[in-house]
Order: sequence, then C-alpha cells, then structure tokens
Amino acid sequence: MAERLELPDGDWQRVSPRLIVSEYVSALISTAVFATLVTVGTLVFWPPLVWMYIPLGVIAVIALVLIPRRVRSIGYQLRDDDLLFRRGILYQRFVAVPYGRMQLVDINRGPLSRMLNLSELKFVTAAASTGVTIPGLREADAETLRDQLVALAETRRAGL
Repeated sequence: MAERLELPDGDWQRVSPRLIVSEYVSALISTAVFATLVTVGTLVFWPPLVWMYIPLGVIAVIALVLIPRRVRSIGYQLRDDDLLFRRGILYQRFVAVPYGRMQLVDINRGPLSRMLNLSELKFVTAAASTGVTIPGLREADAETLRDQLVALAETRRAGL
C-alpha cells in the first residue's frame, strides 16, 4: 500500500493582503448589481420579490466576513521537485505541480488588480485539472516567481 503524502509544515508563501481589498470591492459590486436587479424586479412585480432582500443581506454579510479568512488560506511552497499550492476554508484544495510538467506560466492583471499593484499567476500542465492560479501576488513577486518557475521547468524537462 502506498504511503500517504504528508503536507509539509514549512514556510508557506502568502498572497498580498491587498487581495482582501480587491475581493471586498468585487463582492460589493456583485451585491450592488444583484440589489439593483431585485429592486427593478420589485418595482415591476410588487410585492413578491421584497423577501429577496433578506437572503441578499445574509449572503453579503457572510461573504464579507469570510473574505479575509479565505484570502489568508491561499499559499504556496516551492519545493525541490514541485510547487505545492493550497487554498480554501471549508473545501480545501492542495495541488502539487511538478516543475517538469509545467507548460505555460502566465501573468494576468485586471484593472482593479493594476490599481492595487497585484497580479495573478497562472500555470498550466498537460492535465487540465492541475492548472493552478495564484491570485493576489505583488507584480514584482509574480514576475520573479514566473521567471523562477520557467527556469525550473526548463531544467526538469531537459532530463526527460
């Protein structure tokens, strides 16, 4: 029987705390759009949609309370042979991506991310399920990590 992989207790690299601000802004925009739709629906179909403000408020409060904890759960480790990525509170995800299997390392920056000096690093392997996106990296950190991962991937693929 195969031994169970133990997750290391080492130093997890964290994403920028500015990601919390980005997530708050995104949640508030989504809530505002949904509230506008409910308001328009209420004006057209008065009064059946009035009750929708209650779940809207509850969902918004829960999302706003959980955002900081969810952002703090995101981390990664550069190990000898792979990158280990984790995220999630209730549904935790741990992904180990071998450097030699990386095919694409990409940096994305949306308008809000650029204002906050944040980037999203995405790397893809041949298996679609192991594609990993690390959100909330500082721009300089994302570029450094991209270059480091590309170099590691090249050295690992050379041995194939």
